[in-house]
Amino acid sequence: MPTSTHRTDVLVIGWGLAGLVAAAEAVAAGRKVTIVDQEPRTNLGGQAWWSFGGLFFIDSPEQRRLGIHDSIELARQDWFGNAGFDRDDDLWPRRWAEAYLQFAHQEKRSWLREKGVGFFPIVGWAERGGYTATGPGNSVPRFHITWGTGPGLVAPFQAEVEAAEAEGRVTVLPRHKVTALTIEDGVVTGAEGDVLEPSGAGRGVASSREVVDTFVVAAQATIVASGGIGGNHDLVRRWWPERLGTPPQTMITGVPAYVDGSMQPVSEAAGARLINGDRMWHYVEGIQNWDPVWPDHGIRILPGPSSVWLDATGARLPVPLFPGFDTLGTLAHLRATGYDHSWFVLSQKIIEKEFTLSGSEQNPDLTGKDVRLLAKSRLGKGASGPVQAFMDKGADFVVREKLDDLIAGMQALPGGEALDPERVRFEVEARDREIDNDFTKDAQIAMLRSARAFRGDRLIRTATPHRILARDAGPLIAVKLHVLTRKSLGGIETDLSGRALGADGAPVPGLYAAGEASGFGGGGVHGYRALEGTFVGGCLFSGRVAGRAAAAAV
Repeated sequence: MPTSTHRTDVLVIGWGLAGLVAAAEAVAAGRKVTIVDQEPRTNLGGQAWWSFGGLFFIDSPEQRRLGIHDSIELARQDWFGNAGFDRDDDLWPRRWAEAYLQFAHQEKRSWLREKGVGFFPIVGWAERGGYTATGPGNSVPRFHITWGTGPGLVAPFQAEVEAAEAEGRVTVLPRHKVTALTIEDGVVTGAEGDVLEPSGAGRGVASSREVVDTFVVAAQATIVASGGIGGNHDLVRRWWPERLGTPPQTMITGVPAYVDGSMQPVSEAAGARLINGDRMWHYVEGIQNWDPVWPDHGIRILPGPSSVWLDATGARLPVPLFPGFDTLGTLAHLRATGYDHSWFVLSQKIIEKEFTLSGSEQNPDLTGKDVRLLAKSRLGKGASGPVQAFMDKGADFVVREKLDDLIAGMQALPGGEALDPERVRFEVEARDREIDNDFTKDAQIAMLRSARAFRGDRLIRTATPHRILARDAGPLIAVKLHVLTRKSLGGIETDLSGRALGADGAPVPGLYAAGEASGFGGGGVHGYRALEGTFVGGCLFSGRVAGRAAAAAV
């Protein structure tokens, strides 16, 4: 018999952003809530705490102030052109997509503003596409950075949960790992599992799995908000789709080890249907963290559009696979090369204008809401402090004055033996010859000039087009890029109330799902590709839906 027994109205499994939002909504509806998570409490907020806090809005005040003309019709065209829904299993994901677009267009921003969440005034242009109007990509900038990044987005929901905890309306149980959902007469009635030994591990640091006890939580409604599989490379490779080529032999990890997918089989055993497991979102601009927190810790470069992108042999990537244009298109192309890495080649002028690193800890100005540091790092001379630290200490950076020396430094890194020096020189010099005229046949240079028509790009995101090899452009820089695991785009199939659905399409009584565990809604709201700013946004929306629905059902 378990020695730890609890009773509650609503049980939330996982305390990431979706779980915190669901718990806050259920408490606001007057329900008692218990939250369980396998990690120590230092990890409250989950992966969202580490995020850049980017949010997808449609026709926001920030967009309008920058002269961006957006609309629900344009956003729908982009979302569905990006998603490529083509399966019978896409019934609910399509419906979630429509609902999310309405949320992003209407209530999302005002709801967050009421909670004290603010936004950086410059809107970013992520996933630019580069195809036709109905193809993948964002037609306009929509990436709104939370003032305070991930921690700033987590904070209001954490505060609501902790205030309710102080009043006795919420119970938070760290180090409680769910191993099964309990079922009585076909109804999910809570969960049981192992109590893990106490841990003093810091946020994101891998913790012990030593079991010291067992537990059971009886609940009238249970919400699975346990995240995805990005920390489990074995699962990533198992679900890797043929359309993306062969899975990499070596990858780095963009999420802590606890993002392990352990609740997937548990949910499935209770009757939930898992769909679209082969849809996933991994980045190709990953760099090894010189100061790692979790195993194989990688950081994603959020690149501006100017760097020359070469494969492992030195061949330039084809149109439109430029930095920041098409994440999965680039991943599929690079997997066909037979190598697990690629390269950026750029100048000092480019890195100081265009390189941002993903993650709250890599953006102390935005995370700390430090306006003075923000002006210095984004508008001042030189690379930002975190970027400079990677240039000085990162294993993947080569900085040299001359191209021959740069190529020699690239060849000296692991995997550099694949590089053809003459091909690198050919690609960089050919690109530079196109700079001397205002017109060009080089599509990337044409896109740079087009991007600078947007004030946000011209101000902080896109360098003035220039010869990379020009003496006044500063030292030359090469960056070795790795595949970085990140998000699951599939998961537990849910209806528009967040109810988990079974193989027969009917709701599993008592069971709900939210966040990445549910493919951010419906079992895959993004389809095959994501538009960025829609991951934490999907956690907000699906967590809110599930929390309200679970509370109403109790």
